[in-house]
Amino acid sequence: MTTYRILILGGTTEARQLAGKLARRADFSVTLSLAGRTESPVAQGVPVRVGGFGGADGLANYLRDEQVDLLIDTTHPYAARISANAAEAATKTGVPILALRRPGWEPVAGDRWTLVDNVTEAAKVLGGAPRRVFLAIGRQEAGAFEAAPQHSYLIRSVDPVEPKLAVPDALYLLARGPFPEADERALLEKYGIDAIVSKNSGGEATYGKIAAGRALGIEVVMIRRPPLPDVPSAEIVDALAAKVDHFFDPVAERGV
Repeated sequence: MTTYRILILGGTTEARQLAGKLARRADFSVTLSLAGRTESPVAQGVPVRVGGFGGADGLANYLRDEQVDLLIDTTHPYAARISANAAEAATKTGVPILALRRPGWEPVAGDRWTLVDNVTEAAKVLGGAPRRVFLAIGRQEAGAFEAAPQHSYLIRSVDPVEPKLAVPDALYLLARGPFPEADERALLEKYGIDAIVSKNSGGEATYGKIAAGRALGIEVVMIRRPPLPDVPSAEIVDALAAKVDHFFDPVAERGV
C-alpha cells in the first residue's frame, strides 16, 4: 500500500480537526507543524513538529527531505508570512498545496466597526481621551498599545504577555476560547468596556465578543485581514478533508 505523506501547517482548532480526520486513513502519514508560539498547545492527536522552518527555502528543503506529497496551510488568517512561505515553497518544489480560508466576519445592523489595517492604526483611532479598552488580539502585538498609555486595558491571551505593557492601567486575563456571547457580555459589563480591539478571525469560537459588543453598543476597532496567496482552498474542515481524499483517490475510483 502506498503511504502519502501530508504536512499540515497548524496552530488553529481547524488544523487539529483536519489532522484527526485525515489520520483515520491508513494510507496517510500526517505530521502537524506548530510555530511554537503557544507555550501549552492542546494535544493534537498526530505527530507534531514545533518551530519554524527558516523561511520559504527552509520549508522547501523540509518538503524535499521528508518526501512530502501534500502541503496543507491551516494557519491563522493573520499568519500571512507563513502562508506566503508555504505557497512559495510549494512552487519551488512542485509539492501540491491546499489551504483553509476561513471566511471573515461581516458587519451587520447595529455593529459599530472602525476598520484599520494594523495594530498601530488601531492604537491611534482609539483617540486621545481615556477609554476602557478590551484587547482581544492575543499577546504577539499587544505592545503596540504602549503608544496610547492614556487608556485602561483589559488584555486577554492564551499565554502571558511578557513583558507586561508599559502603561499605567492594564489587567491581564489568561483564557483559551471558545468564548460564548453571554460570558463576553458579562465581561464587557463588569469592566465597563467602551472599545474592543479585535482581529477579524472569522469562525464561531471568538465571535461572542463581537455579538456582545453589538448588543451593548460598543465600538469595535477591527483589524483587517492581510492579503493571502491564491492557492486551492476550502472554507471549512469537512470540505478541505474531502479535497484531500479526492486528491489521493485512485483514478479508477474517480470514474475517469
